[in-house]
Amino acid sequence: MYYQRVLSGISGLDEVLKGGFIPNRFYLIRGKSGTGKSTLGLYFLLEGIKSKEKVLYITLEESETKIRKNAELKGIDLNGIEFLDISPTSEYFAKVQAYDIFSSVEVEREPLTKAIVEKVKSLNPKRIFLDSITQFKLLCSDTYQCRKMILSFLRFLTEANATVLFTSEISKQISDDDLIFISDGVLKLDYDGKLRTIQIEKFRGSGYSNGLHSLKISDKGIEVFPKIYYMGRKIEYKKEILSSGISEIDNTLGGGIEKGTINIITGPSGTGKTTLSLCFLREAALQGKKVFFYSFDEDLEFILERCKAINMDLNGVKDNLILFKIPPSLYTIEEFFYILKNDIEKYKPEIIALDSIPSLQNSFLKSIDKIELSLLTKNLKNFGISLIIINETELEPGQIKLPEDEITFLADNIIFLHHIIIEGQIKKIFGLLKKRLSDFDKSLREFEITKDGIKIGSPLKNFKGFSLGIPEITKNL
Repeated sequence: MYYQRVLSGISGLDEVLKGGFIPNRFYLIRGKSGTGKSTLGLYFLLEGIKSKEKVLYITLEESETKIRKNAELKGIDLNGIEFLDISPTSEYFAKVQAYDIFSSVEVEREPLTKAIVEKVKSLNPKRIFLDSITQFKLLCSDTYQCRKMILSFLRFLTEANATVLFTSEISKQISDDDLIFISDGVLKLDYDGKLRTIQIEKFRGSGYSNGLHSLKISDKGIEVFPKIYYMGRKIEYKKEILSSGISEIDNTLGGGIEKGTINIITGPSGTGKTTLSLCFLREAALQGKKVFFYSFDEDLEFILERCKAINMDLNGVKDNLILFKIPPSLYTIEEFFYILKNDIEKYKPEIIALDSIPSLQNSFLKSIDKIELSLLTKNLKNFGISLIIINETELEPGQIKLPEDEITFLADNIIFLHHIIIEGQIKKIFGLLKKRLSDFDKSLREFEITKDGIKIGSPLKNFKGFSLGIPEITKNL
């Protein structure tokens, strides 16, 4: 059966819900205090206002005055939202002395339910947000009667053609397992003081995206960033070879790197990985292509100055080569992928460079695993983008260190840079370890960064000393 979905009003959440809420059903929003339950409910109602629907906020805890004041401080306009405020007033303390502890529950419940019924019948809202159902449970002395009463109440609301969101507090004192059972859907919110998440625990009548999804509350409101999944679809693009602008490097690569491939440049610190990646980006930018460079470590000003010092000024291509600095511990990997997708749709880049894998893995609010890294790169590849990933290795005793297995399996091409001793001097070498789509030059060459740019030497021979970590050439041929 086809349903015209009820939009949540929250960026990303409708994607997780495969289109939004199913109408005329009731959904539990559960979580500890401070996880964003009330904020989610507000945006759900505000989306109804946009559609010119009547909406109702039933509050059993905070007063309407306090809710409006808090919303105003956040820049949220609640104009159009009808309130039914049945939260305890300052008069409650005096009145409660008039009845004993056993009869007070029954005395309170009757006027409360009557007020809700009258308001719903008079307003006929399409959306209702009830915050929180936990207060209803406190009015019940019997578990069976409580469940029966709440179920009957929620059915009354939905039979009045309303889609209902209601909240419950997760606590050790009061279980909400019964609410989970009777609800048509359950959304769990969590916050550990650093990372906010949302998870769909139940959603009757529809599929949904499994797992933990990032949730963010900021001056932009509340946003959900769905867990990364393999999109599968591939866009059509013209096959071509992308040059580095340095003929010796292109010759080693069999002409350059292919469009739509994943390329890893690996090596220890100071070997020129970032500079080499920017050669590819600059050459593409000179040809009028849009390219992105994301730095997770170095400041952009330092990168620009360093490039200028070796006669590789990037200012001349700044309209096509766009540099981004990703601050640490600001985003989740899901939010970063969302930003990437938006940038890709806006600018349509042909090459993206990520500098570097270790920094990327440690820059987000939670560390990313092998699967997330794989999904990120494969989805970018499906856009027809040539991806350059910079990988930092440690300089340790032993042979030239290759990238970890969790990285190499992603790559179509692997370029490595390393230190070498030639006639008592530490220099750099350049070579290719892997190329999926063509044959390549398997020789090692000297890689030199000069004031006039990158210089590539002739093939090198007569190595010794690999076991020392820095290979040594005995004779420069």
